[in-house]
Amino acid sequence: MAASKAVSYSAKVMSQGPQQLLLELLLIFVAAKVAGELFERLLVPGVLGEIAAGVALGPYALGWIHPSDTLHSIAEIGVIFVLFSAGLETSPHDLIRVGRQALLVAVAGVAAPLVLGFFYMKWRGDASSEAIFVAAAMVATSVGITARVLGDLKVLNTRSSRIILGAAVFDDILGMVLLAVVAGLATSGGLELLHLSVLLIEAVAFALFMIFVAPRIVRRIHPRVEKLSTQSATLVLALSLCLFFSWLSATIGMAAIVGAFFAGLMFADRAREWNLRSRVGGITEFLAPYFFFSIGSQLNLRLFNKDVLVAACVISVLAILSKVIGCGLPLLRDGWTEVLRVGVGMTPRGEVALIVALVGLQSQIVSQSAYAIVVFMTAVTTFIAPPLLRVLFRGQEVDEPQNRQA
Repeated sequence: MAASKAVSYSAKVMSQGPQQLLLELLLIFVAAKVAGELFERLLVPGVLGEIAAGVALGPYALGWIHPSDTLHSIAEIGVIFVLFSAGLETSPHDLIRVGRQALLVAVAGVAAPLVLGFFYMKWRGDASSEAIFVAAAMVATSVGITARVLGDLKVLNTRSSRIILGAAVFDDILGMVLLAVVAGLATSGGLELLHLSVLLIEAVAFALFMIFVAPRIVRRIHPRVEKLSTQSATLVLALSLCLFFSWLSATIGMAAIVGAFFAGLMFADRAREWNLRSRVGGITEFLAPYFFFSIGSQLNLRLFNKDVLVAACVISVLAILSKVIGCGLPLLRDGWTEVLRVGVGMTPRGEVALIVALVGLQSQIVSQSAYAIVVFMTAVTTFIAPPLLRVLFRGQEVDEPQNRQA
C-alpha cells in the first residue's frame, strides 16, 4: 500500500513538470502576441510589445514567469530561427556585393563603443577589469532584434538592410573573439594567444565557406533533393542544416545565431522555389516571441539607485552614439539617410552583451551595479532602435508579394 502511494505521488510530481512548462509556454506566447498586437496598433513594431511583456510578467515585476533553463533554451532556438529566416531573405551575391562596406561598418562599430565605454568607466573610477567588461558588452549588435524589425517592415531586400545584416554577422564574429578575450581575462587573468588565434582562423574560414562554397553545394544537390519521396524533403534538409551549422558555429566558439544566419544564406537562392520562406516563417512566428520575451524578463528594475541610473544613462547614450557614428562613418559618401539607417540598425544589444556581463559577474570581476548598467543599456538600445528604424525606412518596402507566394 505504501509502495503504491509512493509510486502514485512520484507519477504526480513527474506529471507537474510538463504541465507547468506547457502553461508557461501558453502564457508567454499569448502575452507576447497580445502585447505585440497592441504595439502594432500604436504603429510601434510588435517586437517591442513582446519584450515589454517579458518585463511585465518576468521575475522582477509581476513575477508570473520565472524563466527556467528549458525556457531559456527555447528562447535560444527562437532567435536561431529569426536569423535563419533573415538569411533566407539575403542572397549571398547581395552580401558579397556589400561585403567590403559591411566589414568596415562592423570594425568601426566595434572599435567606437569599446573605446568610449572603457574610458567612461575608467573616468568614473571603476577598475580597469570592470571597465573592459562593460565596454565589451557594448560591442556586439543583437542582430536578432534588427532582423525581426527589418523583416516586419519588409525591407530585408534593401541595400541598407543587407549592409546591416552583413555587418551584424561580422560584428558577432568580432564580438565572439572579444568575448573569448574577456573570458580569458576572467578565468586565468591573462590571454591564451594560441586559443584566440585558432578561434579567429576558425571564424573566418567558417564565414568564407558559408558565403562562397555552401550555396554552390545546394545548387549541386538541388536535383537530387527534389526526387526524394520524403514529404517536405526540402524543408527537412533546410532545417537539418540550420541546426547543424548553428551547433557547428557554437562549437568553434561563435554564437549559434551566426551559423543559423549563414545556413539561411545557403538556401536563399532556392528559398522561393522551395517555398522555404513561408514554411520557415511559420516556425519562426511561433518560436521568436519566446526569445524577445526572455530579453524583457531579464531586466531587474530594483538594481538601480541614483548613481547607477546616471551611469546607465550615460553608457546607453554612448552605446547609441558609438554605433550610429562608428557604423555610419564608412558610409558618409552614401548620404546621411544611409548613415542613420545602418547606424540605428546596428544599435540594439542583446544576448551577447548579457553573456559578457554575466561572465564578469560570475567571475566577481563585475559588480552588481556594473551588471545593472549593462542590462539597462541593453534594454534601452533594444527599445529605441525599432521605432527609429520604422521612421527611417518609411516608404522603402521592396519585398514583392510574389517573393512570398507558396
